[in-house]
Amino acid sequence: MPEGDSVYLLARRLDRKLLGRTVTRSDLRVPSLATADLAGRVLEENATYGKHLLQRFSGGVTLHSHLRMDGEWSVTGPGKRLPSRLMHHVRVVLETDRGTTAWGLRLHDLALVPTTAEDTLVGHLGPDPLRDDFDAAEAVRRLRAAPDVPLVSALLDQRNVAGLGNLWANELAYLTGVSPWTPVGQVDVERLVERSATALHHSATVAGAYQTTTGVGRRGETHWVSGRQRRPCLRCGTRVQMVEELPNDPANRRTWWCPHCQPGPGPEARRPSARR
Repeated sequence: MPEGDSVYLLARRLDRKLLGRTVTRSDLRVPSLATADLAGRVLEENATYGKHLLQRFSGGVTLHSHLRMDGEWSVTGPGKRLPSRLMHHVRVVLETDRGTTAWGLRLHDLALVPTTAEDTLVGHLGPDPLRDDFDAAEAVRRLRAAPDVPLVSALLDQRNVAGLGNLWANELAYLTGVSPWTPVGQVDVERLVERSATALHHSATVAGAYQTTTGVGRRGETHWVSGRQRRPCLRCGTRVQMVEELPNDPANRRTWWCPHCQPGPGPEARRPSARR
């Protein structure tokens, strides 16, 4: 699933191929936007907020999208198009005066709003470590507001810190040295926020560091616990455990942990989310 660093890197890739270009033809293939037309507008910025992409066009208009589990963007050169097998997944088509075409596939939560109204779409989100206006103190305050929530669920809640997905929630629990289901109020929240911001920023901005949490690029050793069920912990050798997600519950995703390096409550301490 794309996380905040994934979307940030996508935005930078779109910058290189589309920024400053004028849209010559647009096709927004969702019923609510079927009559909207971005032709004649210049793409001025590919901004991100957490896992949300905000494409700002001249004239004060923003195209908002969310990748969720399966969304993606592809850009083809002049005279090129996507393979026909992918066309039924296309939700956005933006042709530019350079001859390039951006294709948004399986995009979710598409909306076209005045740029001044972006807050109606992302205003509920917590501070984003990848934005210049990141407010660490506010992130700490939000996490502390519900001290009994399990650590991994607190990190997955985008209203606390925007951009941390399941991979980061699991890896940060490991790096904190506690069970994923430890109440967040029992950990050093300031240190947790600092570590979260550093990790996400490093992943998004350092070449070769994308979502490599161990600092080792060898296959099978890039993560401490995520995706490593039944394999030995890279620190102590204990077999890494995994518990499946609770169906349709965004606060209780698939979770990995090392029982030795991460003492504390087990998955029996999971709290079903009220936001199903």
